[in-house]
Amino acid sequence: MYTDSHCHLYQEYYDDINQVITNAIKEGVTKFITCGCDYKTNFEVINIITNYQNVYGAIGIHPTEINKVSEILKLIEDNINNPKIVAIGEIGLDYHYEGFNKEEQISVFETMLSLAEKYHKPVIIHSRDADEDTYNILKKHHVKGVIHSFSSNLVMAQKYIALGFLIGINGTITFKNSKLLEVVKQISLTDILIETDSPYLTPVPFRGEKNEPRRVLEIAKFLSTNLRINNLKLAETLGENLQRFFDI
Repeated sequence: MYTDSHCHLYQEYYDDINQVITNAIKEGVTKFITCGCDYKTNFEVINIITNYQNVYGAIGIHPTEINKVSEILKLIEDNINNPKIVAIGEIGLDYHYEGFNKEEQISVFETMLSLAEKYHKPVIIHSRDADEDTYNILKKHHVKGVIHSFSSNLVMAQKYIALGFLIGINGTITFKNSKLLEVVKQISLTDILIETDSPYLTPVPFRGEKNEPRRVLEIAKFLSTNLRINNLKLAETLGENLQRFFDI
């Protein structure tokens, strides 16, 4: 019924990825998009989508993993026409941690967006403490996609939506001090996707446990309750959003 539109099904995180996928399917998660961050994980993404019919991939360079750029670019271009590679990502900017190289991040981000334009692929955007630069850079490129793990305000959400982006909602919306629900209430359901970012950002009431794609159901349940929308209608709308952007 639901898709986990952003997870990281890496061997370093899960002892038995097959069991993680099986558990999710049993609970009604029918599709998965696993996202790469660097050379090793992009390679893992390519392998896993070959072995699982309902797992799709995105390959890219995470802003905190800017190394082996030329090798990753070659890997992406060698595999970008694989029909199960549905996006370039995750890519973007991250100014959260001390010591980041802003100029290098922007340069790599621009390169990845140009690649997405060249191959007509949607993008999965990581933006942490960098909304202004992220938005201004996206304005210059003809791309669409999703703002993964959105954590900003309503104005920023509306600006991204106006550029043609979906807003990625994950377990953070269930956190006690989160203001994200108030943002979601003021935008259209046709402008969001749900995701887990597994193994991170486990939703309430499972915080403290390693996150898994099956927990996307908790996010759907939270939205259904708080937006007062029928679960089937929610699933249908989110599925249409996914199909519109990622064609899966």
